Amino acid sequence: MEITFATKKLQKRLNESKTMIKAYGHKKSRILKIVLASLRAAPNLGIFAPPYSPPNRCHELKGNLKGVLSIDLDHPYRLLFKPDHVPVPMREEGGLDWSKVTIIEIKGVEDT
Repeated sequence: MEITFATKKLQKRLNESKTMIKAYGHKKSRILKIVLASLRAAPNLGIFAPPYSPPNRCHELKGNLKGVLSIDLDHPYRLLFKPDHVPVPMREEGGLDWSKVTIIEIKGVEDT
């Protein structure tokens, strides 16, 4: 899967090991590296769709973060991202078509 970033600062923070450790600490950085490698290696987001998402539970958010997905990191932090498609692939019955998402944009690492 292709990964883009919301900002250049975030891209540097998540692609450079030293900067990542400084920003997030050793434990969260180790988990972030694994999650990012898994996302890059995946052909599409469908393999992260529930119930296939353990141990890092990938799920869609609701409310003011509707359209954003998250993957659990070190509690309570999550990696937030959204599909980077125009238009976003949707199923006929409604909801995101996870199997057609091949590009994501990382929004950040936050405590939601």
